[in-house]
Amino acid sequence: MSLPMSSIRRVRIPALAAVALLSAGALTACAGQDSGGSDGRLRVSMAFPPAQAMSPYGDDAVTLSRLSVIEGLTRLDASGVAKPALAASWKPSDGDRSWTFTLRKARFQDGTRVTPEAVVRSLEHAAKASPQPRVLSDAGKLTARAVGSGKVRVTSSEPDALLPQRLANPSLAVLSGAAYTKSGKVKVAGHATGPFTLTKLDGTSSATLDRNDRYWGGRAKAPGVDVTFSANGTTRANALRSGETDIAEYVPVSQASVLDEKQLREVPTARTNSLYMNTRKGVFKDPSLRAAARKAIDSKALIKSVYEGHADEPEGLFGPGVKWAADKRQPVEGRAEPASKAEVKKTKTITLATYTNRPELPEAVTALQQQFEKAGFTVKQVVRDYARMEADALAGKYDIFVQARNTLLDTGDPVSYLESDFTCKGSFNMSQLCDEDVDRAVADAAGTESTAKRQQAEMKAEAEVLRTDAVVPLLHERFIQGVADGVEGVSLDPMERTLVTADTRRG
Repeated sequence: MSLPMSSIRRVRIPALAAVALLSAGALTACAGQDSGGSDGRLRVSMAFPPAQAMSPYGDDAVTLSRLSVIEGLTRLDASGVAKPALAASWKPSDGDRSWTFTLRKARFQDGTRVTPEAVVRSLEHAAKASPQPRVLSDAGKLTARAVGSGKVRVTSSEPDALLPQRLANPSLAVLSGAAYTKSGKVKVAGHATGPFTLTKLDGTSSATLDRNDRYWGGRAKAPGVDVTFSANGTTRANALRSGETDIAEYVPVSQASVLDEKQLREVPTARTNSLYMNTRKGVFKDPSLRAAARKAIDSKALIKSVYEGHADEPEGLFGPGVKWAADKRQPVEGRAEPASKAEVKKTKTITLATYTNRPELPEAVTALQQQFEKAGFTVKQVVRDYARMEADALAGKYDIFVQARNTLLDTGDPVSYLESDFTCKGSFNMSQLCDEDVDRAVADAAGTESTAKRQQAEMKAEAEVLRTDAVVPLLHERFIQGVADGVEGVSLDPMERTLVTADTRRG
Protein backbone atom coordinates (compact mmCIF):
# COMPACT_ATOMS: atom_id res chain seq x y z
CA MET A 1 0.00 0.00 0.00
CA SER A 2 1.39 3.41 -0.88
CA LEU A 3 0.49 6.68 0.75
CA PRO A 4 -0.29 9.91 -1.09
CA MET A 5 2.81 11.92 -1.78
CA SER A 6 1.08 15.28 -1.38
CA SER A 7 2.77 15.68 1.99
CA ILE A 8 6.25 15.63 0.43
CA ARG A 9 7.59 19.17 0.59
CA ARG A 10 8.94 20.68 -2.58
CA VAL A 11 11.92 22.90 -1.83
CA ARG A 12 13.71 25.42 -3.93
CA ILE A 13 17.23 24.33 -4.79
CA PRO A 14 19.79 27.13 -4.79
CA ALA A 15 20.94 27.93 -8.32
CA LEU A 16 24.46 26.54 -8.01
CA ALA A 17 23.16 23.34 -6.37
CA ALA A 18 20.59 22.97 -9.13
CA VAL A 19 23.28 23.28 -11.81
CA ALA A 20 25.39 20.68 -9.98
CA LEU A 21 22.46 18.31 -9.78
CA LEU A 22 21.62 18.72 -13.43
CA SER A 23 25.25 18.23 -14.42
CA ALA A 24 25.58 15.13 -12.30
CA GLY A 25 22.29 13.83 -13.70
CA ALA A 26 23.38 14.43 -17.27
CA LEU A 27 26.67 12.62 -16.71
CA THR A 28 24.97 9.68 -15.06
CA ALA A 29 22.35 9.55 -17.76
CA CYS A 30 25.06 9.25 -20.39
CA ALA A 31 26.64 6.44 -18.43
CA GLY A 32 23.22 4.88 -17.97
CA GLN A 33 22.56 4.75 -21.69
CA ASP A 34 25.21 2.05 -22.05
CA SER A 35 23.68 -0.01 -19.23
CA GLY A 36 20.74 -0.70 -21.48
CA GLY A 37 17.40 -1.80 -20.13
CA SER A 38 15.75 -1.63 -23.58
CA ASP A 39 15.50 -5.42 -23.52
CA GLY A 40 13.08 -5.24 -20.60
CA ARG A 41 15.63 -6.13 -17.92
CA LEU A 42 15.06 -4.35 -14.64
CA ARG A 43 17.75 -2.12 -13.15
CA VAL A 44 17.72 -1.93 -9.38
CA SER A 45 19.85 0.12 -6.98
CA MET A 46 20.05 -1.58 -3.56
CA ALA A 47 21.07 0.09 -0.31
CA PHE A 48 22.95 -2.70 1.45
CA PRO A 49 25.93 -4.31 -0.32
CA PRO A 50 26.40 -8.04 0.31
CA ALA A 51 28.14 -8.59 3.64
CA GLN A 52 28.70 -12.34 3.34
CA ALA A 53 28.91 -13.05 -0.40
CA MET A 54 25.15 -13.71 -0.53
CA SER A 55 25.12 -16.30 2.24
CA PRO A 56 21.57 -17.37 3.12
CA TYR A 57 22.34 -17.26 6.86
CA GLY A 58 22.94 -13.54 7.43
CA ASP A 59 21.44 -10.24 6.37
CA ASP A 60 22.20 -11.10 2.73
CA ALA A 61 19.29 -13.53 2.89
CA VAL A 62 16.91 -10.56 3.07
CA THR A 63 18.49 -9.10 -0.07
CA LEU A 64 18.06 -12.44 -1.86
CA SER A 65 14.44 -12.51 -0.74
CA ARG A 66 13.81 -8.93 -1.88
CA LEU A 67 15.16 -9.88 -5.30
CA SER A 68 12.98 -13.05 -5.50
CA VAL A 69 15.92 -15.44 -5.72
CA ILE A 70 15.13 -17.65 -2.73
CA GLU A 71 12.01 -19.19 -1.21
CA GLY A 72 11.11 -21.23 1.84
CA LEU A 73 8.29 -23.61 2.63
CA THR A 74 6.01 -20.66 3.39
CA ARG A 75 5.81 -16.92 2.78
CA LEU A 76 4.17 -14.09 4.70
CA ASP A 77 1.39 -11.80 3.52
CA ALA A 78 1.24 -8.11 4.45
CA SER A 79 -0.36 -8.97 7.81
CA GLY A 80 2.29 -11.53 8.74
CA VAL A 81 0.08 -14.57 8.07
CA ALA A 82 1.79 -17.68 6.66
CA LYS A 83 0.82 -18.48 3.06
CA PRO A 84 1.87 -21.32 0.73
CA ALA A 85 5.23 -21.17 -1.06
CA LEU A 86 7.13 -24.43 -1.66
CA ALA A 87 4.65 -26.06 0.70
CA ALA A 88 1.14 -26.15 -0.72
CA SER A 89 -0.43 -26.91 2.67
CA TRP A 90 0.38 -27.89 6.27
CA LYS A 91 -1.26 -29.05 9.46
CA PRO A 92 -0.18 -29.28 13.11
CA SER A 93 -0.06 -32.24 15.46
CA ASP A 94 1.24 -33.08 18.92
CA GLY A 95 0.10 -29.81 20.47
CA ASP A 96 1.80 -27.58 17.88
CA ARG A 97 5.15 -29.33 18.36
CA SER A 98 5.01 -31.01 14.94
CA TRP A 99 3.80 -29.65 11.62
CA THR A 100 3.47 -31.71 8.45
CA PHE A 101 4.07 -29.83 5.18
CA THR A 102 2.88 -31.12 1.82
CA LEU A 103 5.22 -29.95 -0.95
CA ARG A 104 4.09 -28.65 -4.30
CA LYS A 105 5.73 -29.91 -7.50
CA ALA A 106 8.69 -27.62 -8.13
CA ARG A 107 12.24 -27.65 -9.42
CA PHE A 108 15.38 -25.91 -8.33
CA GLN A 109 17.03 -23.49 -10.71
CA ASP A 110 19.60 -26.20 -11.56
CA GLY A 111 16.80 -28.49 -12.77
CA THR A 112 16.68 -30.94 -9.86
CA ARG A 113 13.40 -31.62 -8.10
CA VAL A 114 12.34 -30.14 -4.79
CA THR A 115 12.01 -33.22 -2.57
CA PRO A 116 11.38 -33.82 1.13
CA GLU A 117 15.03 -34.83 1.46
CA ALA A 118 16.14 -31.49 -0.02
CA VAL A 119 13.97 -29.60 2.48
CA VAL A 120 15.36 -31.62 5.40
CA ARG A 121 18.92 -31.01 4.23
CA SER A 122 18.35 -27.24 3.96
CA LEU A 123 16.83 -26.96 7.43
CA GLU A 124 19.62 -29.06 8.95
CA HIS A 125 22.30 -26.87 7.38
CA ALA A 126 20.59 -23.73 8.66
CA ALA A 127 20.43 -25.17 12.18
CA LYS A 128 24.18 -25.89 12.09
CA ALA A 129 25.18 -22.52 10.62
CA SER A 130 27.48 -20.26 12.63
CA PRO A 131 26.26 -17.82 13.64
CA GLN A 132 22.87 -19.47 13.73
CA PRO A 133 20.04 -17.57 12.03
CA ARG A 134 18.32 -15.38 14.62
CA VAL A 135 14.93 -16.89 13.78
CA LEU A 136 16.20 -20.20 15.19
CA SER A 137 18.29 -18.93 18.09
CA ASP A 138 15.25 -17.92 20.13
CA ALA A 139 13.10 -20.92 19.22
CA GLY A 140 13.04 -24.49 20.42
CA LYS A 141 15.35 -26.90 18.63
CA LEU A 142 13.91 -27.84 15.23
CA THR A 143 14.25 -31.24 13.58
CA ALA A 144 12.90 -32.30 10.19
CA ARG A 145 12.30 -35.64 8.44
CA ALA A 146 10.67 -36.90 5.28
CA VAL A 147 7.36 -38.66 5.98
CA GLY A 148 6.20 -40.21 2.75
CA SER A 149 5.86 -38.97 -0.78
CA GLY A 150 6.09 -35.19 -0.95
CA LYS A 151 5.75 -34.55 2.78
CA VAL A 152 8.05 -33.19 5.48
CA ARG A 153 7.44 -33.15 9.22
CA VAL A 154 9.12 -30.35 11.17
CA THR A 155 9.18 -30.78 14.94
CA SER A 156 10.12 -28.27 17.64
CA SER A 157 11.40 -29.26 21.08
CA GLU A 158 8.74 -26.88 22.43
CA PRO A 159 5.20 -26.11 21.22
CA ASP A 160 5.49 -23.43 18.54
CA ALA A 161 2.29 -22.00 17.08
CA LEU A 162 4.43 -19.71 14.92
CA LEU A 163 6.38 -22.47 13.20
CA PRO A 164 4.75 -21.94 9.77
CA GLN A 165 5.63 -18.22 9.99
CA ARG A 166 9.13 -19.06 11.21
CA LEU A 167 9.76 -21.22 8.14
CA ALA A 168 9.04 -18.20 5.91
CA ASN A 169 12.21 -16.52 7.17
CA PRO A 170 14.69 -15.89 4.32
CA SER A 171 17.46 -17.65 6.26
CA LEU A 172 15.47 -20.88 6.05
CA ALA A 173 15.35 -20.91 2.24
CA VAL A 174 15.28 -24.31 0.55
CA LEU A 175 18.27 -25.00 -1.74
CA SER A 176 19.36 -27.93 -3.89
CA GLY A 177 22.08 -30.36 -2.79
CA ALA A 178 24.63 -28.73 -5.06
CA ALA A 179 24.45 -25.53 -2.97
CA TYR A 180 26.27 -27.18 -0.07
CA THR A 181 29.99 -27.50 -0.70
CA LYS A 182 32.66 -29.58 1.08
CA SER A 183 34.31 -26.37 2.27
CA GLY A 184 31.18 -25.47 4.19
CA LYS A 185 30.26 -22.51 1.99
CA VAL A 186 26.71 -22.34 0.68
CA LYS A 187 26.34 -21.30 -2.97
CA VAL A 188 22.92 -19.85 -3.63
CA ALA A 189 23.68 -18.96 -7.27
CA GLY A 190 21.72 -21.34 -9.49
CA HIS A 191 20.50 -23.55 -6.64
CA ALA A 192 17.42 -21.76 -5.27
CA THR A 193 13.79 -21.88 -6.45
CA GLY A 194 12.69 -18.25 -6.96
CA PRO A 195 11.56 -16.63 -10.22
CA PHE A 196 15.03 -15.09 -10.67
CA THR A 197 18.39 -16.89 -10.64
CA LEU A 198 21.53 -15.26 -9.29
CA THR A 199 24.01 -15.77 -12.12
CA LYS A 200 26.83 -13.38 -11.21
CA LEU A 201 28.04 -11.50 -8.13
CA ASP A 202 30.74 -8.88 -8.52
CA GLY A 203 31.92 -8.50 -4.93
CA THR A 204 29.92 -5.79 -3.19
CA SER A 205 29.29 -3.65 -6.27
CA SER A 206 26.81 -5.49 -8.50
CA ALA A 207 24.88 -8.66 -9.24
CA THR A 208 23.18 -10.16 -12.27
CA LEU A 209 19.93 -12.12 -12.13
CA ASP A 210 18.28 -13.98 -14.99
CA ARG A 211 14.74 -15.25 -15.29
CA ASN A 212 14.19 -18.78 -13.99
CA ASP A 213 12.11 -20.41 -16.71
CA ARG A 214 11.50 -23.43 -14.44
CA TYR A 215 9.71 -21.39 -11.79
CA TRP A 216 6.68 -23.25 -10.45
CA GLY A 217 4.64 -20.04 -10.31
CA GLY A 218 5.10 -19.18 -13.99
CA ARG A 219 7.74 -17.21 -15.85
CA ALA A 220 8.64 -13.78 -14.47
CA LYS A 221 7.50 -10.84 -16.60
CA ALA A 222 11.01 -9.35 -16.72
CA PRO A 223 13.81 -11.32 -18.41
CA GLY A 224 16.28 -10.42 -15.67
CA VAL A 225 17.51 -7.95 -13.08
CA ASP A 226 20.75 -5.94 -13.08
CA VAL A 227 21.58 -4.89 -9.54
CA THR A 228 23.97 -2.24 -8.30
CA PHE A 229 24.75 -1.85 -4.60
CA SER A 230 25.33 1.58 -3.11
CA ALA A 231 25.22 2.49 0.57
CA ASN A 232 25.04 6.16 -0.43
CA GLY A 233 21.40 7.24 -0.57
CA THR A 234 22.15 10.30 -2.69
CA THR A 235 23.82 8.09 -5.28
CA ARG A 236 20.75 5.87 -5.45
CA ALA A 237 18.44 8.87 -5.79
CA ASN A 238 20.63 10.37 -8.52
CA ALA A 239 20.51 7.09 -10.44
CA LEU A 240 16.71 7.25 -10.42
CA ARG A 241 16.67 10.93 -11.36
CA SER A 242 19.01 10.39 -14.30
CA GLY A 243 17.16 7.34 -15.64
CA GLU A 244 20.03 4.99 -14.84
CA THR A 245 17.92 2.77 -12.59
CA ASP A 246 14.31 1.60 -12.53
CA ILE A 247 14.05 1.04 -8.78
CA ALA A 248 15.98 2.92 -6.08
CA GLU A 249 15.71 1.23 -2.72
CA TYR A 250 15.26 3.38 0.41
CA VAL A 251 15.42 6.93 -0.90
CA PRO A 252 16.64 9.20 1.94
CA VAL A 253 14.15 11.82 3.07
CA SER A 254 16.70 14.49 2.17
CA GLN A 255 16.39 13.43 -1.48
CA ALA A 256 12.60 13.06 -1.65
CA SER A 257 12.02 16.77 -2.23
CA VAL A 258 14.25 16.89 -5.32
CA LEU A 259 12.74 13.87 -7.06
CA ASP A 260 9.61 13.77 -9.18
CA GLU A 261 6.63 12.96 -6.95
CA LYS A 262 5.45 10.39 -9.50
CA GLN A 263 8.60 8.37 -8.84
CA LEU A 264 8.11 8.12 -5.07
CA ARG A 265 6.26 5.40 -3.18
CA GLU A 266 5.86 5.96 0.55
CA VAL A 267 4.81 3.08 2.76
CA PRO A 268 4.32 2.68 6.52
CA THR A 269 6.53 -0.09 7.80
CA ALA A 270 7.00 -2.40 10.75
CA ARG A 271 10.26 -0.60 11.54
CA THR A 272 10.45 1.42 14.74
CA ASN A 273 13.41 3.66 15.54
CA SER A 274 14.07 3.40 19.25
CA LEU A 275 16.52 4.38 21.94
CA TYR A 276 17.88 1.41 23.92
CA MET A 277 19.31 2.20 27.37
CA ASN A 278 21.82 -0.03 29.13
CA THR A 279 19.96 -1.29 32.21
CA ARG A 280 22.78 -3.51 33.47
CA LYS A 281 25.54 -0.98 34.17
CA GLY A 282 26.36 2.70 33.99
CA VAL A 283 24.11 5.72 34.39
CA PHE A 284 20.95 4.03 33.19
CA LYS A 285 21.06 1.16 35.62
CA ASP A 286 19.03 3.66 37.68
CA PRO A 287 15.36 3.56 36.54
CA SER A 288 14.81 7.20 37.56
CA LEU A 289 17.56 8.34 35.21
CA ARG A 290 16.08 6.24 32.40
CA ALA A 291 12.77 7.99 33.07
CA ALA A 292 14.53 11.37 32.93
CA ALA A 293 16.05 10.48 29.56
CA ARG A 294 12.63 9.43 28.24
CA LYS A 295 11.11 12.70 29.46
CA ALA A 296 13.82 14.69 27.64
CA ILE A 297 12.95 13.28 24.20
CA ASP A 298 10.94 15.37 21.75
CA SER A 299 9.87 12.99 18.97
CA LYS A 300 7.86 15.65 17.14
CA ALA A 301 11.01 17.74 16.72
CA LEU A 302 12.93 14.72 15.37
CA ILE A 303 10.21 13.94 12.84
CA LYS A 304 10.00 17.53 11.67
CA SER A 305 13.71 18.37 11.49
CA VAL A 306 15.38 15.06 10.62
CA TYR A 307 12.68 13.10 8.79
CA GLU A 308 10.96 16.10 7.18
CA GLY A 309 7.58 14.68 8.15
CA HIS A 310 8.18 11.23 6.61
CA ALA A 311 7.63 9.33 9.86
CA ASP A 312 4.89 8.73 12.40
CA GLU A 313 4.87 9.67 16.07
CA PRO A 314 5.58 6.74 18.41
CA GLU A 315 2.56 4.78 19.56
CA GLY A 316 4.56 2.06 21.28
CA LEU A 317 6.94 -0.56 19.95
CA PHE A 318 4.58 -1.37 17.07
CA GLY A 319 3.48 1.38 14.70
CA PRO A 320 1.14 1.73 11.70
CA GLY A 321 2.93 -1.07 9.83
CA VAL A 322 1.57 -3.51 12.44
CA LYS A 323 -2.04 -2.88 11.56
CA TRP A 324 -3.74 -4.73 14.43
CA ALA A 325 -1.68 -3.22 17.27
CA ALA A 326 -3.46 0.13 17.74
CA ASP A 327 -6.80 -1.38 18.77
CA LYS A 328 -5.19 -3.69 21.33
CA ARG A 329 -2.66 -1.32 22.94
CA GLN A 330 -2.66 -1.04 26.74
CA PRO A 331 -1.92 2.09 28.82
CA VAL A 332 1.62 2.38 30.15
CA GLU A 333 2.95 3.96 33.32
CA GLY A 334 6.68 4.05 33.98
CA ARG A 335 7.85 2.30 37.11
CA ALA A 336 10.01 5.22 38.28
CA GLU A 337 9.58 8.97 38.58
CA PRO A 338 12.07 10.94 36.46
CA ALA A 339 15.16 12.15 38.30
CA SER A 340 15.45 15.89 38.79
CA LYS A 341 17.72 18.04 36.62
CA ALA A 342 20.02 18.51 39.60
CA GLU A 343 20.35 14.73 39.95
CA VAL A 344 20.90 14.34 36.21
CA LYS A 345 23.75 16.90 36.26
CA LYS A 346 25.64 14.75 38.78
CA THR A 347 25.88 11.80 36.37
CA LYS A 348 28.93 10.79 34.38
CA THR A 349 29.21 11.40 30.64
CA ILE A 350 26.95 9.04 28.70
CA THR A 351 27.81 7.45 25.35
CA LEU A 352 25.08 7.92 22.76
CA ALA A 353 25.71 5.58 19.82
CA THR A 354 24.25 4.79 16.41
CA TYR A 355 25.37 3.71 12.95
CA THR A 356 25.88 5.31 9.56
CA ASN A 357 24.10 2.76 7.36
CA ARG A 358 20.77 4.56 7.71
CA PRO A 359 21.51 8.19 6.84
CA GLU A 360 18.93 9.77 9.15
CA LEU A 361 20.20 8.08 12.34
CA PRO A 362 23.41 10.11 12.84
CA GLU A 363 21.44 13.32 12.35
CA ALA A 364 18.79 12.06 14.80
CA VAL A 365 21.49 11.32 17.38
CA THR A 366 22.84 14.86 17.06
CA ALA A 367 19.34 16.21 17.75
CA LEU A 368 18.95 13.80 20.68
CA GLN A 369 22.27 14.93 22.13
CA GLN A 370 20.96 18.50 22.23
CA GLN A 371 17.75 17.35 23.91
CA PHE A 372 19.64 15.35 26.54
CA GLU A 373 22.10 18.14 27.25
CA LYS A 374 19.17 20.52 27.77
CA ALA A 375 17.90 18.05 30.41
CA GLY A 376 21.27 18.11 32.19
CA PHE A 377 23.11 15.09 30.78
CA THR A 378 26.68 15.26 29.48
CA VAL A 379 26.83 13.35 26.19
CA LYS A 380 29.50 11.85 23.94
CA GLN A 381 28.56 10.51 20.50
CA VAL A 382 29.82 7.28 18.91
CA VAL A 383 28.85 6.85 15.25
CA ARG A 384 30.31 4.16 13.00
CA ASP A 385 29.35 1.53 10.43
CA TYR A 386 26.89 -0.98 11.91
CA ALA A 387 29.16 -3.97 11.29
CA ARG A 388 31.74 -2.38 13.60
CA MET A 389 29.20 -1.65 16.35
CA GLU A 390 26.85 -4.60 16.74
CA ALA A 391 29.14 -6.73 18.92
CA ASP A 392 29.89 -3.82 21.26
CA ALA A 393 26.20 -2.88 21.47
CA LEU A 394 25.23 -6.44 22.36
CA ALA A 395 28.01 -6.52 24.95
CA GLY A 396 26.61 -3.40 26.64
CA LYS A 397 29.48 -1.04 25.87
CA TYR A 398 27.21 1.94 25.17
CA ASP A 399 24.88 3.76 27.56
CA ILE A 400 22.37 4.39 24.77
CA PHE A 401 22.13 2.73 21.37
CA VAL A 402 19.76 4.14 18.76
CA GLN A 403 18.67 1.72 16.08
CA ALA A 404 15.96 1.14 13.49
CA ARG A 405 14.42 -2.27 14.21
CA ASN A 406 11.99 -4.22 12.04
CA THR A 407 9.64 -5.68 14.65
CA LEU A 408 8.19 -8.31 12.30
CA LEU A 409 11.29 -9.38 10.35
CA ASP A 410 11.98 -12.76 11.94
CA THR A 411 8.56 -14.45 11.94
CA GLY A 412 6.01 -11.84 10.89
CA ASP A 413 4.76 -11.91 14.49
CA PRO A 414 6.14 -9.59 17.21
CA VAL A 415 6.66 -12.35 19.76
CA SER A 416 10.03 -13.35 18.31
CA TYR A 417 11.16 -9.70 18.45
CA LEU A 418 10.01 -9.44 22.07
CA GLU A 419 11.87 -12.64 22.93
CA SER A 420 15.13 -11.73 21.23
CA ASP A 421 15.28 -8.06 22.28
CA PHE A 422 13.90 -7.91 25.81
CA THR A 423 14.08 -11.24 27.66
CA CYS A 424 16.88 -12.40 29.93
CA LYS A 425 18.04 -14.99 27.39
CA GLY A 426 17.36 -12.85 24.32
CA SER A 427 20.05 -12.99 21.66
CA PHE A 428 19.57 -9.36 20.51
CA ASN A 429 19.11 -7.65 23.88
CA MET A 430 20.69 -4.21 23.32
CA SER A 431 19.24 -2.92 26.61
CA GLN A 432 20.74 -5.77 28.65
CA LEU A 433 17.25 -6.08 30.14
CA CYS A 434 16.47 -8.96 32.50
CA ASP A 435 13.10 -8.49 34.19
CA GLU A 436 10.85 -11.21 35.63
CA ASP A 437 7.60 -9.44 34.71
CA VAL A 438 8.75 -8.90 31.13
CA ASP A 439 9.92 -12.50 30.76
CA ARG A 440 6.62 -13.78 32.13
CA ALA A 441 4.53 -11.60 29.81
CA VAL A 442 6.58 -12.56 26.74
CA ALA A 443 6.41 -16.25 27.63
CA ASP A 444 2.62 -15.99 27.98
CA ALA A 445 2.40 -14.45 24.51
CA ALA A 446 4.71 -17.06 22.98
CA GLY A 447 2.63 -19.88 24.44
CA THR A 448 -0.73 -18.58 23.18
CA GLU A 449 -1.98 -20.51 20.14
CA SER A 450 -4.93 -18.34 19.08
CA THR A 451 -3.74 -15.45 16.91
CA ALA A 452 -6.20 -12.93 18.40
CA LYS A 453 -5.38 -13.91 21.98
CA ARG A 454 -1.64 -13.96 21.24
CA GLN A 455 -1.82 -10.43 19.85
CA GLN A 456 -3.58 -9.27 23.01
CA ALA A 457 -0.88 -10.95 25.10
CA GLU A 458 1.81 -9.29 22.98
CA MET A 459 0.31 -5.88 23.75
CA LYS A 460 0.48 -6.72 27.45
CA ALA A 461 4.14 -7.68 26.97
CA GLU A 462 4.75 -4.41 25.10
CA ALA A 463 3.36 -2.49 28.09
CA GLU A 464 5.60 -4.41 30.51
CA VAL A 465 8.68 -3.63 28.38
CA LEU A 466 7.83 0.07 28.09
CA ARG A 467 7.26 0.36 31.84
CA THR A 468 10.94 -0.42 32.41
CA ASP A 469 12.12 2.50 30.21
CA ALA A 470 14.77 0.13 28.84
CA VAL A 471 13.61 1.16 25.38
CA VAL A 472 11.98 4.39 24.25
CA PRO A 473 10.33 4.41 20.80
CA LEU A 474 11.32 7.57 18.92
CA LEU A 475 9.26 7.25 15.75
CA HIS A 476 7.86 4.80 13.21
CA GLU A 477 9.63 4.98 9.86
CA ARG A 478 7.94 5.34 6.52
CA PHE A 479 10.05 4.03 3.67
CA ILE A 480 10.34 5.90 0.42
CA GLN A 481 11.04 3.63 -2.54
CA GLY A 482 11.95 5.21 -5.85
CA VAL A 483 10.23 3.76 -8.92
CA ALA A 484 10.80 5.01 -12.45
CA ASP A 485 7.91 5.95 -14.73
CA GLY A 486 6.43 2.92 -16.47
CA VAL A 487 7.70 0.35 -13.95
CA GLU A 488 4.90 -1.76 -12.47
CA GLY A 489 4.51 -4.50 -9.91
CA VAL A 490 7.03 -3.29 -7.32
CA SER A 491 6.21 -4.80 -3.92
CA LEU A 492 5.85 -2.24 -1.11
CA ASP A 493 6.22 -4.68 1.75
CA PRO A 494 5.99 -3.32 5.33
CA MET A 495 8.12 -6.27 6.47
CA GLU A 496 10.84 -5.55 3.87
CA ARG A 497 11.02 -9.11 2.54
CA THR A 498 9.91 -8.42 -1.02
CA LEU A 499 10.67 -5.72 -3.56
CA VAL A 500 11.15 -7.23 -7.04
CA THR A 501 8.68 -10.02 -7.78
CA ALA A 502 7.71 -12.19 -10.74
CA ASP A 503 5.14 -9.47 -11.61
CA THR A 504 7.61 -6.56 -11.62
CA ARG A 505 8.21 -5.25 -15.11
CA ARG A 506 9.04 -2.26 -17.26
CA GLY A 507 6.23 -0.95 -19.43
